[in-house]
Amino acid sequence: MLGTVKTTIEALDGNKIKLSIEVDETEFERYLDGAFRKISTQIRIPGFRQGKAPRQLIEAQIGKEAARSQAIEDAIPASLALAVREHDLDIIATPEVSLTSGQEDGNILFDATCEVRPVVNVAGYEGLRVELPALIASDEDIEEVVTHERKRHATLIDVDRPAKIDDQVTLDLVGSRDGSPLPGLNVDDWLYEVGKNWVAEDFDKNIIGSTTGQKLEFTSLPSGMTETADFVVTVKKIQEQVLPELNDEWVSEHLAEHESIDAWKSAVRSRIEESRLNQIRNTVVEKTTSALAELVEIEAPEAMVSSDLRGRVQNTLKQFESQGISMEQWLSITQQTAEQFVDALKEQSTLAVKVDIALRAVALAQKLDATEDDLEMQFERIAAQVKKKPAAIRKAYDKNDAIADLRAQISKSKAIDWLLHNSKFVDDKGNAIDTDTVLGDHNHDEIMTDESGELGSNDDAQEHDHDHNHDHKH
Repeated sequence: MLGTVKTTIEALDGNKIKLSIEVDETEFERYLDGAFRKISTQIRIPGFRQGKAPRQLIEAQIGKEAARSQAIEDAIPASLALAVREHDLDIIATPEVSLTSGQEDGNILFDATCEVRPVVNVAGYEGLRVELPALIASDEDIEEVVTHERKRHATLIDVDRPAKIDDQVTLDLVGSRDGSPLPGLNVDDWLYEVGKNWVAEDFDKNIIGSTTGQKLEFTSLPSGMTETADFVVTVKKIQEQVLPELNDEWVSEHLAEHESIDAWKSAVRSRIEESRLNQIRNTVVEKTTSALAELVEIEAPEAMVSSDLRGRVQNTLKQFESQGISMEQWLSITQQTAEQFVDALKEQSTLAVKVDIALRAVALAQKLDATEDDLEMQFERIAAQVKKKPAAIRKAYDKNDAIADLRAQISKSKAIDWLLHNSKFVDDKGNAIDTDTVLGDHNHDEIMTDESGELGSNDDAQEHDHDHNHDHKH
């Protein structure tokens, strides 16, 4: 078991510190013994099995220098990790280490420049205003559904006039870039409703006013793409939609579960509002934490962003692999470059880092610490999921230095819970939305799991790559 090390801490610019660490000769002797044991497995001494030769014989054959170098290589990361634990430091990047004394003899002294997670004050979190989708369905929302249903039962009549909004036009569509056809933008005899704006920015603008038999050629930006495309559209037929008359008889005939227009519209309103409430409840944590992140005034530390980004890229590639899609295929389908793909993920990483910093700030300000009971509850929950004993789960977290991270996740979960009950929810017009309606019977543990993404199983502890164990840079 490691002993203690003498450590002094000096604050540097930004969120960096310098640790000056000293390992005395008595402590270092243990590392020397370990180094000789390691070397003994790599050389042969006549009369001894490999790995069994005594230290004195190995030292006489190869000298102390090789063993001392190996011992220093072992002592630095172990002593640094011990210092980080003793002083409860939250290191976010691989430390830069330089040996200052002890290369040949005496105590080992080294400096480690470390970047630590910034601790900030988030002004304004107590009155956080979170904008959510409107919950109440407007009359316009109802009419949109009614019109859509009437269009489904519309009669199409051929017309000999220029195309206008709401007409159904039959088209031959050819979309290309640099002479090469684009997937999904080449179709014959396609029935399209003018005004849907599905295809490209100026697509409908070009269709409006066209006549039967006319051939249109234009350049526009296809929906979901970042580069323009060349379009050739042949208008083959123009048809006007004649909607059925809206009355109680038509409703009862075509919508059997409703006997009147009023009953139907009431059901439509209820369905829209139920759907919106589900949407709000599914996104309220994301909306709230995003609003909180906007209050963080510092830049997201690049080390944290890079670490998060690596994880996102790896997870995305694994998802592609599980779906049988290569990265090249995905880039081709989405019409983007690898750089654009990574940039989009980096935006997500930057937001995630600011959310992390802000939630820790709220937890600190509100004293939302993780208690031993909180830890035990999480160990029991994880144990039930993976069918192991809670003690085994705790041991795995202890072994991998993951308890501190688990405490942080619990505190952040409590911060989210606090924010959900103390923020002001409004719609896009500034109208207040009732907090109890938004939250319903939300589950604290579910929020924690969704936010952290790290507490799902014992494997997380076993595979945990704790910042304290970074390889050191010389």
